[in-house]
Amino acid sequence: MKDYLFLRRTVLNRLQEELPEHLTYHGIAHTRDVLNVCNQYIRRFNLSKEDRIMLKIGATVHDMGFLKSPKNHEETGANMAEKMMKEIGMSQKRIDVMRGLVMATKIPQSPKTELEMIICDADLDYLGRDDYPEISKRLYEELSFMKILKTKEEWKNLQINFLKSHSFHTPFAIKNREPKKQYWLNKLLKS
Repeated sequence: MKDYLFLRRTVLNRLQEELPEHLTYHGIAHTRDVLNVCNQYIRRFNLSKEDRIMLKIGATVHDMGFLKSPKNHEETGANMAEKMMKEIGMSQKRIDVMRGLVMATKIPQSPKTELEMIICDADLDYLGRDDYPEISKRLYEELSFMKILKTKEEWKNLQINFLKSHSFHTPFAIKNREPKKQYWLNKLLKS
């Protein structure tokens, strides 16, 4: 636990201080949100102490690669986290689990374990929440700054296609997030 707390403090401080300001979505607020949602899953599920720590580590480092580049940020972040974890003496088993958690969040998501399903759902939890418009606006601003989007119409189509193709993985998210996600999708289709 002490190792995790050190890792969390170090990573969150780096994200706070070093992430570019144009990352209006993939910033510290997103990482904190994913951590918060993972903590909610921890309270819901009967996870072992080790699984709880690993889920928190995964949530903390899942977008750390943005410190270097948005391209292949999952792989970059997993490599950065592995280096840190080795430096503080964490086991190879924990490193392997962390890598699986981070890589599972790559779009399209491909979780293979229960923990990977949880982190994937936590990463995109906002799709099925009331704050979807506010958070998606931050993503729009980020993608516009990066010149990935040129028009509002492109953004609308991107959102529609993403919401149509996305699937939640855990029974909780399927029951409690999918209906609101469908609400937002229908709203976009009618606009």
